[in-house]
This record gives sequence, C-alpha cells and structure tokens, in this order.
Amino acid sequence: QVQLVESGGGLVQAGGSLELSCAASGRSLSSYAMGWFRQAPGKEREFVAAISWSSGDTSYADSVKGRFTISRDKAKNTVYLQMNSLKPEDTAVYYCAANGDGSYYYRHVFQYDYWGQGTQVTVSS
Repeated sequence: QVQLVESGGGLVQAGGSLELSCAASGRSLSSYAMGWFRQAPGKEREFVAAISWSSGDTSYADSVKGRFTISRDKAKNTVYLQMNSLKPEDTAVYYCAANGDGSYYYRHVFQYDYWGQGTQVTVSS
C-alpha cells in the first residue's frame, strides 16, 4: 500500500507560480510511475503530467506543456509539480497518483492504483 499526500496548493494571480508536492509513505516509490491529474468543478478528472520513477521520462498534457514541470526526489520519496505562468483555466483540485509499474509513465485515470486526497489550486484573473 502507498499513501500519498499532496500539498502546496493555494490562491495565486494569473501569471504566477506554485509548486505542488506529493509525499509518499508506506512504500518506496522506486518501482512506481507517478502522475498528476486535476479536476475542475463539473468536469472530469484530466491528465496533467506523469513521470517514470526509474527512467525519469516524462509526459505532459498539451495544455500545460512548457509551463509545468514534473520531477521526483528519490531521497525524499516525493514527486513535484512546478507550475509557472498559471492561467485561470488551471483552477482545479490537483491529485497525485501512483502506478505499480515504474518502468514507464501513464496518462489515464484508470491506469493508476493509488490516489492522494487532492489540493486546491485557484488562479485569479
């Protein structure tokens, strides 16, 4: 079992930056792939970014490419999402998720086994 806890959300003006963290406990993430997803009110949960823990290969949604960066700290068993040039349409609850196959990355909700509780990100115009 892996427990995931997100932090770092908040209120920011358009054009600003935030860094989200996802700390894992219960098991090392060395064999997992990690992803960030978000869900705005009335919308489905959507893919944001993913990383293969073993290779460091990454993937991004087109809507965040060039603005967001996913990374991992093996020593801290933590994955991060650096968000720059934030837009009002980035407003959502952000979730981190883990998949037990760390050799690749995954872009779909159904591919993930473990989820955090989410952290709210609000971008004002």
